[in-house]
Amino acid sequence: MLCVIERLVVTLFLLHVATANAELSIEIIGAGENQTPIAIVPFEGDEKLSQTIREVVIGDLLRSGLFRMIDTEGRSPRSPSEVSYPDWQARGAEALAIGTVAAQPNRRIEARFRLLDVVKQTELAGQAVSASEGQIRAVGHRIADLIYEKLTGDKGVFSTRITYVNREGKHYRLVVADSDGYNEQTVLSQNQPIMSPAWSPDGSHLAYVSFETGHAVVYIQSLYTNQRKLLAGYSGTNSAPAWSPDGKQLAIVMTRDGSSQIYLIRPDGSDIRRITFSGVIDTEPNFSPDGQSLLFISDRGGSPQIYRMPAKGGAAERMTFGEGANFSPRYSPDSRSFVFTHRISGKFYIAMQDFQTGQMELLTEGGWEKKPSFAPNGKLIMFASEARERGILATVSSDGRVKQRMFTLSGDAREPVWGP
Repeated sequence: MLCVIERLVVTLFLLHVATANAELSIEIIGAGENQTPIAIVPFEGDEKLSQTIREVVIGDLLRSGLFRMIDTEGRSPRSPSEVSYPDWQARGAEALAIGTVAAQPNRRIEARFRLLDVVKQTELAGQAVSASEGQIRAVGHRIADLIYEKLTGDKGVFSTRITYVNREGKHYRLVVADSDGYNEQTVLSQNQPIMSPAWSPDGSHLAYVSFETGHAVVYIQSLYTNQRKLLAGYSGTNSAPAWSPDGKQLAIVMTRDGSSQIYLIRPDGSDIRRITFSGVIDTEPNFSPDGQSLLFISDRGGSPQIYRMPAKGGAAERMTFGEGANFSPRYSPDSRSFVFTHRISGKFYIAMQDFQTGQMELLTEGGWEKKPSFAPNGKLIMFASEARERGILATVSSDGRVKQRMFTLSGDAREPVWGP
């Protein structure tokens, strides 16, 4: 967590996204320990396309908390031969992105960019990125990903998507959007609660819980065709779907045999197998990246705690101890740790625990903070929170230094999950 002194000196950046195109406005708080100063020069070519790409790239890099923008006013090199490295060094830049963008005859957009190391006066990367003319923001996200990957060594996540539930009064919408809130798509809209969305590994489907039949049932819905099918609608409750990494099965929680227990089921609803037999509450399963084990919540020890067991069933090992209760565990992409909600003294925190050492670290300052979800690169964690008397989405970096708050234009945001 940020100490009191660090909280006093964090930087605050407000990224206001246009309401006509984005459902979320994003507030960024904090910065990485070492920010790379970078200049993003407007690309040569169509002015509107160039402006959009530059805004997307700058917004993405700033949201990571790892970059600081250098003013480009008065300078517009288009090729490495036009770059005056001493000039950019004097401005404080360590990296420089330049390029061109143009509309193609086949109704596509093509951008060619180069990333230059100002200190070493060398080219780090050069690539052409293209998309259909309605996907200009996707070009910007891809360029930001490439810059991020080259300068940090980690995979970028700006081209990924998120899902969440938006609630206005008694109306609920299951929403899919780009990672920055643009290109919102309503997957399901109804006047009954929607909960626990879960991405398929290939990003083509969502599983979720709906109460439209009068009790909790699990559906799977295609994001391409919008077709959906009932996965589990048994008596009692059907909840907490989690996909296996290979997409061949899901873990779900059902009460059809009494208490909440974990079952495995095929995406077509066949081959149901019960894998927990505790007789108490077992819930919120999550597969390991290799698909060999599950984390889940159980109160078999007297309070909700996190356990781990083989994905095929078997003995469970308790992972969390000490005061408080723990919920919603999620494996990190590298399997070295897991993130979860920790409740103590009436507050909910986002916490992380290392598998090897067993040490727990609180990443947030506490309040109403629930349902954490890792970004695919493991560097950011999205979760549900509250601010200004509204339900919002939030993210925190895995080291706790960079935080974002994401406000919907209306209603409350809940149940966030970062896509693959």
